[in-house]
Amino acid sequence: MLAYNRWMAFTDRSRPAREAILRAARARFAAEGYDRTTVRGIAADAGIDPSMVMRYFGSKRQLFALATEFDLQLPDLTGIPRDELGRRVAEHLLKRWENDDGLKILLRTAVTDEDAADRMRSIFAQQLAPRVAALADDPATVPTRAGLIAAQALGVALTRYVLCLPPVVALAPSELAAWLAPSFQRYLVGSL
Repeated sequence: MLAYNRWMAFTDRSRPAREAILRAARARFAAEGYDRTTVRGIAADAGIDPSMVMRYFGSKRQLFALATEFDLQLPDLTGIPRDELGRRVAEHLLKRWENDDGLKILLRTAVTDEDAADRMRSIFAQQLAPRVAALADDPATVPTRAGLIAAQALGVALTRYVLCLPPVVALAPSELAAWLAPSFQRYLVGSL
């Protein structure tokens, strides 16, 4: 029990450093991607020695995994009026991306790193597909419907947050949601 209490005290004392490292890692991964980000750069941004990054997180890969945890936080779609589904999903996804760098980091990295691509696929398979399945009249269409929503959503995220395509960046989130809503509506409950 004494060792556990000492470990807990160590954990509490290390919290500010670990949080600073995680903030610095998110910023670096978002700006530079996984390959160009270095542990030394993260440590410099956090104002700590590089050995502390390894001590607290084990490796750059483990730090990346924690920095890119992302929950879509999709609402229960079965409680939303059917004719509002596309708009509500579009607004929700844009709101999540505007306020969390996790998906942006994954998106930037997934095009060159298979582990990040797997993480991205699992986010949509585990978080989006069940919500789509709850609405589908034909279960056989769920993978296609969820895949098309993911393709549309990730394409918009790529052009808005990574490539920074001016016409897409210039749109207010509400305008962008209005453009996306009809496609999402069709993918969610439209006839195929």
